[in-house]
Amino acid sequence: MEIQSIVENITINIDGQEIDVPKGINIIEAVKLAGKGKEVPHYCYHPKLSISGNCRMCMVEMGMPMRDRGTGEAVLDENGVQKIGWMPKPTIACATNASPGMHIRTDSEIVKESRNGVTEFLLINHPLDCPICDQAGECRLQEFSAEHGRGYSRFIEQKNVKPKRTKLGVRVTLDDERCILCSRCVRFSKEVAGEDVLGFVDRGTYSTLTCYPGKGLEHNYSLNTVDICPVGALTSTDFRFKMRVWFLKRTNSICTESSIGANTEIWSREGKIYRITPRRNDAVNDTWMTDSGRELFKASETDDRLIHYTIEGVHQTDAETAQAAADLLKNGDVAMIGSANSSVEEQFFYRLIADRCGASVTMVARTGEGDGILLSEDRSSNLRGALLNGLIKTLPEVDLSKIASAIKSGAVKTLVVVNEDVTTLGISSELLAKVKLVYFGTHANAVSQVANVVCPSLMVYEKDGSFVNQSFRLQKFKAAVPGPLGIQSDINVLEKIVANLDNQKPSALTIDLVWQHIAEKVGSFEGLTWRGISDEGVVLDPVPFIDLPFVETKNLKFDPVAFKEAQAAATQA
Repeated sequence: MEIQSIVENITINIDGQEIDVPKGINIIEAVKLAGKGKEVPHYCYHPKLSISGNCRMCMVEMGMPMRDRGTGEAVLDENGVQKIGWMPKPTIACATNASPGMHIRTDSEIVKESRNGVTEFLLINHPLDCPICDQAGECRLQEFSAEHGRGYSRFIEQKNVKPKRTKLGVRVTLDDERCILCSRCVRFSKEVAGEDVLGFVDRGTYSTLTCYPGKGLEHNYSLNTVDICPVGALTSTDFRFKMRVWFLKRTNSICTESSIGANTEIWSREGKIYRITPRRNDAVNDTWMTDSGRELFKASETDDRLIHYTIEGVHQTDAETAQAAADLLKNGDVAMIGSANSSVEEQFFYRLIADRCGASVTMVARTGEGDGILLSEDRSSNLRGALLNGLIKTLPEVDLSKIASAIKSGAVKTLVVVNEDVTTLGISSELLAKVKLVYFGTHANAVSQVANVVCPSLMVYEKDGSFVNQSFRLQKFKAAVPGPLGIQSDINVLEKIVANLDNQKPSALTIDLVWQHIAEKVGSFEGLTWRGISDEGVVLDPVPFIDLPFVETKNLKFDPVAFKEAQAAATQA
């Protein structure tokens, strides 16, 4: 259940069409609501940043219904229709808020001439290097020049030459000749990242973007300046000159760096990921993400990926490995060390396995310092999913000393480990030698090397699934690239283990069928389907877990206590 505030609407007229828009919305956003492909071109405006109004590209004509100054009555024309008093000059749409009765023209001759003039001015010193520009294919200057430019230049003087490869930081390279001085990057660093490190020096056509003396663009959100740069001035040093964006496939996904669950897009081609960028979700991450979260995909290509199902070190099929794992679990005295980074679907099957073999389940707390923006102290992507699934009843442990003691006493004879190196968490290699060990994970470690049964896992980029973030928002992700050759989806292998524990034949599972079972057996997910999860996600009921001491970030967009109070008020109403 989502609690939404009531927004007052007003009526304005855009190009002769009466439309209802939220009160206080600016004209750029209002024109988007008019539909029919309408758009006010703009460069400096960004919906998540303050208004600067310095590019002057978003010019529109504005008028208001006329009233007699003496009597206050409407001034009518010969047809009895109230006259519109049009301003003598166009105004910028980004800094003009809609008011009742306002009239807007977005395609009049004066508006077109204004945009043509701005475009001609911006192109005076702009280099003609579109064929080699990383922004080609997603450049607003390129698009608006074709739509609003004159098609020719009257400038015959020499262009100003500026630096082409300035390192603003370790991840961002500036091509200053392309910069149109929109100041988006300056405002983002100051207003969102809280690092006021960028500014302009010199004047006129010699103005240059630079870092303040003694500072660099080194904060963990620097690559967001590349995302919001409307031209090819700011480029990702890592992605620079690697691939044309029109060759890349875009896939919706979720960042697994922390419990924030930032929405992302994976850009891939022919099974290879080239970059990850943020995807807008105003309820979660606005339009931003951390730089460190963009780097996580590189782990999918490292040499220590697990790429074979093995039994006692011998390569086997996934079916044979699942049978071997089930045989070990049937012996009893099982303990499971789950992962708060497993998907909702995987955790559902881990719970089924734990229930069938009577295993005790624990997890390890993964925490770090939060930044108060989009990196939470809880560094797991799906701890809330594990709680909702019933896989665990309490918060994760700091270490595994309790299980270590149980292994020493002989109370645990079979150990299931999911994507954790337990040798760094209190269970030594000597203790691991005393138990039968089943390991599920993406990468080799000290545990996988001694495990009796090893089941390789797919990474988030290679499978469909869902996570529950720190605000109890259920969000889905989709497979962008295939996993290692021969590696099956985790849910298919886990379902085989469950079937073997039940002495039944495994079935051919899809994620939709998995969700039918989840919706039937887990009350928190009742009535939901995987395909029914929107791109914005679905907020689940956190009330049963409000009293647990969750570690959250300062900017949490969702307050469980406030949610509970609003929910109660809505029920009474």
